[in-house]
Amino acid sequence: MNNLDMGKLINSIKMEFSSIADNVGLARVTVATIASQADLTLNDLEEIKVAASEAVSNAIIHGYENSSQEVVRVEVSRFEKYLEIVVEDKGKGIENVKQALEPAYSSDPERMGLGFVFMQSFMDALEVKSEPGQGTIVIMRKQLSN
Repeated sequence: MNNLDMGKLINSIKMEFSSIADNVGLARVTVATIASQADLTLNDLEEIKVAASEAVSNAIIHGYENSSQEVVRVEVSRFEKYLEIVVEDKGKGIENVKQALEPAYSSDPERMGLGFVFMQSFMDALEVKSEPGQGTIVIMRKQLSN
């Protein structure tokens, strides 16, 4: 995934915010603002917003176990050929990334375990890097038609 020709960087934003549920909407709107600058369908835009929301929610709920005292980092980059969204937390990390990517798996029995499923189905590429006790980085890419 790292050797992908993404083309020239057109626009990007980096932000960090408190790990509270209210900030999922902030991330969603910011991602949508950058994504909407590309030639995307409304359906593509909605799917990108859902994927970003799921990644940020996972950081807050699973990474930080709903602690509001932590920080989530989001970087959105629009390249000529791709939109890239990176969501990072310094939370508890994921013991088994392969297992976490399986449909209906969740470390929280109250959850459906569909976050990564949505990210995989709505984006063209998903990479999850995680170390227990060190945090998680989720990298998502969507190919642009222009």
